[in-house]
Amino acid sequence: MDLQVASLAFILSYLLGSLSFGRIVTRIMRPGEDLTDVEMPWVGTDETYKLKSVGGNTVGMRLGARTGCIVGFLDIFKTFLPTLVFFLLYPNQPYFLIAALAGFIGHCWPVFYRFKGGRGISPFYGGLFAFDPLGAIVVAFTSLFIGMVILKELLVAYAGGVILVLFWFFLTKHSNPLFPYYIAYALLIDILFIVAMIPEIKQIIEMRRKYGKGDMAAAMDNFPMGQHMLKMMKKLGLQKKSPPPAEQ
Repeated sequence: MDLQVASLAFILSYLLGSLSFGRIVTRIMRPGEDLTDVEMPWVGTDETYKLKSVGGNTVGMRLGARTGCIVGFLDIFKTFLPTLVFFLLYPNQPYFLIAALAGFIGHCWPVFYRFKGGRGISPFYGGLFAFDPLGAIVVAFTSLFIGMVILKELLVAYAGGVILVLFWFFLTKHSNPLFPYYIAYALLIDILFIVAMIPEIKQIIEMRRKYGKGDMAAAMDNFPMGQHMLKMMKKLGLQKKSPPPAEQ
């Protein structure tokens, strides 16, 4: 492995990952809007908890689901592009894994915004889709199914794919010469994701101590990505449609 190419892959992808499209798009469409004080209601109570990240969900809650989806796509693409370039140029070297990891780090801890970014779901899938599109689809739908149907756990449905990718690589990459790099990438992604999520995890634990788990479907309906996930599950027949309101 060439150290110069590896450094180029990391630095380039980190800088691209550090572009906070949530902030950029919001500044263009609604100058002066503050994305640092977006609050999520805790279903069944009057309480809210503060989202301490900036990404597609926070933008969607302030500027609408369509704008949030645009930001999510841009966050996917900013990691997808450099990862794909290094994968095509050096398919037998781990530079593309370095690029995917660096884009994820840049999104979570962007150098341009005092290292205060998002939680990395979109750039994670962007990088993974560039070198393993089947894996991206499998872990996304598996986490959705486990979280919504089996465990009834929002966090698993939303972010379980980040953890499941480690098992996917064990199943599919064990004979690949780059197998140790795949595993190292997955482990680092898992660790960094957990670290990035600590502020939200602390708040969720505290709210559950006070009010219990709450209804998952109702909670997902509070943010744009959750709404899209619910629609997808309903189309697949894995989530019951809400009953029509009773006649008076």
